[in-house]
Amino acid sequence: MRLAILGLGNISGQYLAQLPALRNLELVAVADLRPDVAQAVADRQGVRALTPEQLVADPQVEVVLNLTTPAAHAPTTIELLRAGKHVYQEKPFALTPDEATAMLSAAREAGTRLGVAPDTVLGTGVQTARAIIDAGEIGRPVSAIAAFGCPGHEAWHPNPAFYYAAGGGPMLDMGVYYLTALVTMLGPVEAVVGMASRTRGERLVPDNAPREGETIQVEVDTHVQALLRHANGALTTVITSFDMTASTLPHLEVHGEEGSLQVPDPNGFGGSPRLFTHPSTGWVEVADRAGFVDAGRGYGASDLVSAIEHGREPRQGADLGRHVFEVMDSILASAHADRVVTIQSSCERPAAVPLGSMPFDS
Repeated sequence: MRLAILGLGNISGQYLAQLPALRNLELVAVADLRPDVAQAVADRQGVRALTPEQLVADPQVEVVLNLTTPAAHAPTTIELLRAGKHVYQEKPFALTPDEATAMLSAAREAGTRLGVAPDTVLGTGVQTARAIIDAGEIGRPVSAIAAFGCPGHEAWHPNPAFYYAAGGGPMLDMGVYYLTALVTMLGPVEAVVGMASRTRGERLVPDNAPREGETIQVEVDTHVQALLRHANGALTTVITSFDMTASTLPHLEVHGEEGSLQVPDPNGFGGSPRLFTHPSTGWVEVADRAGFVDAGRGYGASDLVSAIEHGREPRQGADLGRHVFEVMDSILASAHADRVVTIQSSCERPAAVPLGSMPFDS
């Protein structure tokens, strides 16, 4: 399908690097609110530079990678879907539950398809961990712990302010990787309870950073902890923070009745899980068993197009995106209301990825 990219910020380079390997996608145009940026990228890629309005109206564009900032995700995606274009959207899925519902409604009414990031869970790291769980090698899953902590993104990002505005914060920005992996491995979530804090109301961009010396207003919680109950009975603890100087907490561990599993960082595509079963001589590294090998950002968009062409559900589809978003939104709502929140949505676990396959395969 003929593809256009909307939004040419920091993450777009990773997508552009992968597109040549994804043979069911043909990049034909790029668009950005900054015409000079769009033209520069278009010149490098040998494609057309468009304004966002031109992209929406362009009959040649069949599918759009929506890489805009979080506040623009829902409005632009809804407009694109209604214009008859399929959309693969960067995270977060939405800013509010109403936005999430509106996007699903727009896709259904227009007969278009919506896919969502992150597609890191399609790589060998998380997919091999899922294969271990599905094979029963740790027995019935009982619990999991997921943790992400850093001192914030302002030390490296060229435009960090949106991480501290609506749609930002460690849960929506980074928690989505861990929760998508958890739902992929353990299935949907049915209830959550959360607590959150905002360490300071302003953040000073440090020396030697791209925005050195600037002050950022903090509008979101910057440390969030939660307890989740999955529909299969497993309990998960999740920690996401922009207030940790450093951490040795595991990225992701799953514990079952007969063993434990260390899962590679779900913010990446690869890595090797480590398995401990009883009786055992210790942790054993597990070779790749499933997943797209050497994958990168854009594999989810390729899988979306393959799903459209072959009449199946995309692995990173709208129902999964909506469910993970509701879990994150409910964690924050629980923290502010000091109560357990029941999750209203659900989803099927996405289809597993056979080892050695490619996303443009059926």
